[in-house]
Amino acid sequence: MRIRKLLGEPMLHFLMLGIALFAAYQWKAPGDSAGRRIVVTQGVVDDLVAQHVAGRGREPSSTELNHLIESYVRDEIQYREGVRLGLDRDDTVVKRRVRQKLEVIAEEDASTRAPTDADLSAYFAANQARFVQPAVVTFEQVLIAESTAGPAVVHAAAVTREALRSGANPEEIGKPTLLPHRMTRTAADLVARNFGDTFAAALEEVPVGEWVGPIGSSFGAHYVRVSDRTPSVPPQLAAVRDHVVREWENERRQRARNDAYAKMRGEYQVSIETELATERR
Repeated sequence: MRIRKLLGEPMLHFLMLGIALFAAYQWKAPGDSAGRRIVVTQGVVDDLVAQHVAGRGREPSSTELNHLIESYVRDEIQYREGVRLGLDRDDTVVKRRVRQKLEVIAEEDASTRAPTDADLSAYFAANQARFVQPAVVTFEQVLIAESTAGPAVVHAAAVTREALRSGANPEEIGKPTLLPHRMTRTAADLVARNFGDTFAAALEEVPVGEWVGPIGSSFGAHYVRVSDRTPSVPPQLAAVRDHVVREWENERRQRARNDAYAKMRGEYQVSIETELATERR
């Protein structure tokens, strides 16, 4: 009677059903055997051979190929074991690498179409200032003071002016400096990088062939003589087409990355638990 009563218990039926389902699952999908099975396909072997050819300039020998395959298997096993142990979690390097691969996938998905003439014309019209050819100047400079204002600068300017009018060698007057005394056919943006924007802008306005100053730079005050200047001119699309194509493609890749992230971001709920992080947002 006890056995019949026990066999009639719903809990026992539930337990037996669970055991049966577990056994069936183990029979159909035995543990993580698939996770411990590594298949080195012909495609993998071809990639290993291609990498060897790219690095060595020749195909690998049989011994070298076996070593490459074994190295691949070693990497795969150690990677899987590392993931199984959770070593990939909270690792900045791993996260960055995975993010980069995701971004590459997004970029490749968006780069299947070459820009048309209409694409480039519209992009060029909207960003024309980025493609303007800078002015080009040839000039000499004398550093007369390490500041740009004050009585010392006024005095140094007067002394320098008289010396230049008397035919002094520009390289032998003024303050010692490692700055170049003469720059030939130099783009204005490069001048600005070396001397500052104010100095570069002044060189586009001063008379050609005359010593003028003082002109301020990031180093101090200068006397300057521009001997040649080609003004900045807006280019035609045909003249900068390759540059426009590169910028258009760079912007498309950036937009593809942003769009892919925005889509993924919308599928996550983010909770920031610290007050400091909330304030920074």
